Amino acid sequence: MLAVWVEQLLGFASGALSAIREDERYPTLMAWARQEGPELVDGDLALAQALAPELWSQTPLERLDFACEPLARPGRNEPCWCDSGRKTKHCCGAVSLPGHVPTHLMWMLSLREWKGDTLKAALASGRAPAQSLLEAGLIAAESGQRGRAQQILESLFENADWSRLPEQAEPAFEILVDLYQERGFHRKREALLDAVLDRGPLFLRGVALERLCLLHLDNDDLDSARAAFVRAQQTLPDSPTLAYIEAMLLLHEGHEEEAAERSRFWYRRLARQGDLEPEQLQFLADLAENPGATLAEQLLNAEADLAEPLVSLQALLEALPEPPQLDIRHEGDTLTYHSSAREDTQFAAFQAVFQSQVEGETLMGFDSDPWPQAGDWLPALCAHPEWLDSPAVVQSLALALTSRFGSLPWMAPSLFEPLAWRLERWLAQVAEAGEASLIWEAADNAALLRAGLALVVGMERGARQHSRELAETLLTLDNQDSLGLRELVLDQLLREGRDDEALALSERAVEEDQDDTSSLLGMLMGRVLALYRLARRDEAGQALALAHRHNPFVLNLLCTESPRPAPSANGEAAPGSRAEAWQYRTLMRDQWRVTPGALEWLCAQTPERNTSRGK
Repeated sequence: MLAVWVEQLLGFASGALSAIREDERYPTLMAWARQEGPELVDGDLALAQALAPELWSQTPLERLDFACEPLARPGRNEPCWCDSGRKTKHCCGAVSLPGHVPTHLMWMLSLREWKGDTLKAALASGRAPAQSLLEAGLIAAESGQRGRAQQILESLFENADWSRLPEQAEPAFEILVDLYQERGFHRKREALLDAVLDRGPLFLRGVALERLCLLHLDNDDLDSARAAFVRAQQTLPDSPTLAYIEAMLLLHEGHEEEAAERSRFWYRRLARQGDLEPEQLQFLADLAENPGATLAEQLLNAEADLAEPLVSLQALLEALPEPPQLDIRHEGDTLTYHSSAREDTQFAAFQAVFQSQVEGETLMGFDSDPWPQAGDWLPALCAHPEWLDSPAVVQSLALALTSRFGSLPWMAPSLFEPLAWRLERWLAQVAEAGEASLIWEAADNAALLRAGLALVVGMERGARQHSRELAETLLTLDNQDSLGLRELVLDQLLREGRDDEALALSERAVEEDQDDTSSLLGMLMGRVLALYRLARRDEAGQALALAHRHNPFVLNLLCTESPRPAPSANGEAAPGSRAEAWQYRTLMRDQWRVTPGALEWLCAQTPERNTSRGK
């Protein structure tokens, strides 16, 4: 019955609003309620007459600058407010409404109807109830009206009394942050996050801090993510969200044991407080037992329609048999892989449901996003595991998984490592074919190399050692480093404290890549950090002078706590630019910070001093 009433109420209210908008006069509404209204409530004239005054009293009117014109509720023996001429007790007062009428309903419907300047003026009036803004914004977002949704939701957070925001504002806040991200309004996104953290209600602050950390983690900016977490500890010392955030951060930093230890700490601390819901407490208990698996399960459950096929994919990858033998040929000084007719047939069958095409000239790109069609290709792939006998299918799957889950370290064990083991069996076949190079341009080599790059990136956060080992294997086979893996291997060696190996790799790369400056800054600064860690300070100063000559911005950006960001266009930064220095800061400042005394030493160096040392 409740569902029937809600449907009737929405239909009647929409019709009433159209009648009101004719001239915004009460008699017009009542004439409509008696003539047309009964059809919308199963022919019940009394209900139509009783409902119309309730809706009129909460309707914003343009002629009153979007204020309402509420009617005085009559007493039982007073004339009824529907203008029937009868006493209220014999008219609308005798009618029992089938259900509740939300006090913000007509505002919500008006916000859905108004456009352009009218909508802008209505929002600027500040009269819209928070719940109406919330619901109208969510409806606009769900219907794909991104600009309208942003406009309405902005008004919710700009004009609302923060202390009285409904708890349902949480999804609205997340949608608005996503809209800012999708539409490129990065300053607005940061301002909203700051505003919520400064004065938002407690339930929203936790969400804001989580989103802030995730934004930094998605950008590989571990140092800023750590700073956001410290701020969260200071702002919300007893929030259960902190357990979740810290586990994510530590896993991103590669500290699996510490993530488990801190999760156990949070569970013991918050369990003693005794004010958590059973579901929250169980989540913390699961997090304490196995942080990575718990976060992976939570992610899959949040995927809605894709949860079941993703779980099926995990099971499929875990049970994959040994891959078949590939057609590998040794042709002069080149090793070549040639796709067989069977492999081409498997890839064609997969492509019929996958549809997105790998862009041949790019390292890791599709011509369209494959995930909107994942409800088709994921189940099909699980039903045809033999498709994974084709390196081209493995390539597409690896690229797709990396694009969606590559920034989440807890997804590496179940999604990326099984595919990496399969690829490594094929690379072993390549190595057995002889001493030669597996160059990108030859035959179908790109499928193996591109799949390898995607898996290296996908495992970089959650299976660092495996990622580095696969990268080193690819570097051995492709001595031209067409994938640009040396900088990634250098970063991982530094994170693992293998400073002698990092120094050797950086010096070799700097010597060989004088003409290719695209990754030179990372190699130059990696050499500086390795030399510092090895207590070779004079050589480190000389190496820093070379790095500063290559990029004069890097020293200042590393030494400034909160510098102005310098994003690059399409992820590509020109050598020597501030954007290149920003990229290096984002990726590696945390390693300078955790190396005792390194950041202080670095910031004590001046360009003039380094230049004299480098002469």
